[in-house]
Amino acid sequence: MVKKETIPAYTHAYEYIRDQILNGELERGTKLTEERLAEEIGISRTPVREAIRKLEQEGLIQNKRVVNPSDMDLRHIFQVRILLEGFAARYCASYMTEEALEKLKSCVEIGRTGTTEEVMTANYEFHQIIVGATNNPMMIDIIDRMQSIIYLFRKTVVYHKRPLLIEEHNDIYLAILQHNGDEAERLMKDHIQKDLEFCLNRMRM
Repeated sequence: MVKKETIPAYTHAYEYIRDQILNGELERGTKLTEERLAEEIGISRTPVREAIRKLEQEGLIQNKRVVNPSDMDLRHIFQVRILLEGFAARYCASYMTEEALEKLKSCVEIGRTGTTEEVMTANYEFHQIIVGATNNPMMIDIIDRMQSIIYLFRKTVVYHKRPLLIEEHNDIYLAILQHNGDEAERLMKDHIQKDLEFCLNRMRM
């Protein structure tokens, strides 16, 4: 009989708090109390404290509160994405493998026909494939550490159906397929800028 692996308390706490934030159960601006969370999860305060510290590093918590980003915070996050993912798209136009190109194409197709959750996953994978194809560990690490906060805004553009989102993915894919680095970079930067503007408008509603 295979012994069931026990999830460490810190990991359990991290996933529990992260998922509550990403699902909207812990609303933006909510103050987090270690004692209450520890009681909810059924563990001691120490792993809860460690989980909160990690979520602070990922940008989901600030000063023990669920992040409630300002317009400027949002602009800073997207500026980093524009710089890194713009470069990544240019790089891919020269070096992306056939296998990765097929995966990109699949993401576009799912974006057109999938359920909302499938589109969310395809959107995430589309950008991850492009960043991952650079094989640049520092770039990949920076984007990975931003994933949780990016997820919140990805929900905004997908769930509220930002116009032309998938068409823009398709245009980026075609520019990479045609080895047009200038166009791939321009399209990616424009795509992320439009995501930013859409999110800013939703925040002001």
